[in-house]
Amino acid sequence: EVGILAKSYIDQGRLIPDDIMTRLMLDELKGLDRYNWLLDGFPRTVPQAKALDKECQIDTVIDLDVPFETIKCRLTARWIHPASGRVYNLEFSPPKVQGIDDITGEPLVQREDDKPETVTKRLQAYDALTKPVLEYYREKGLLKSFSGTETNKIWPHIYAFLQTKLPDVSQEDAATPR
Repeated sequence: EVGILAKSYIDQGRLIPDDIMTRLMLDELKGLDRYNWLLDGFPRTVPQAKALDKECQIDTVIDLDVPFETIKCRLTARWIHPASGRVYNLEFSPPKVQGIDDITGEPLVQREDDKPETVTKRLQAYDALTKPVLEYYREKGLLKSFSGTETNKIWPHIYAFLQTKLPDVSQEDAATPR
């Protein structure tokens, strides 16, 4: 129910309101206090950060400083095969035939939140809301920023940094989403 509500905001190019996002995330984090974990994209606002801080001890915050034009180009070049979830990117992993899934021959679609106008709105909202979050964590001494435009150039630096925080994490474990 909360996920459907959240999707309605995303489809309009709007960020999910703090109360909905915080409820979603804190419910997911219950019971993970024995584990190390990495959140991607949360918290995005200071109220979300403060709510998270009340429930969990945050050790570090990683900021990926990627130019908005790079993000916009990647997202707007993304097309999917809805039935399978296969993802193509017109720039670096295009389908063999433009607009057609390689395996089924069915048409590819662009998600509503990947359309150029929606991406631009989301990036503008994201920038306005997250700058204060970065400052919040910078003031707490928890922020570490990494700048670049290519994953394969940024990741080795992030991995080396994470090794200082979690020395028992292997490269293979770090590459496996959970």
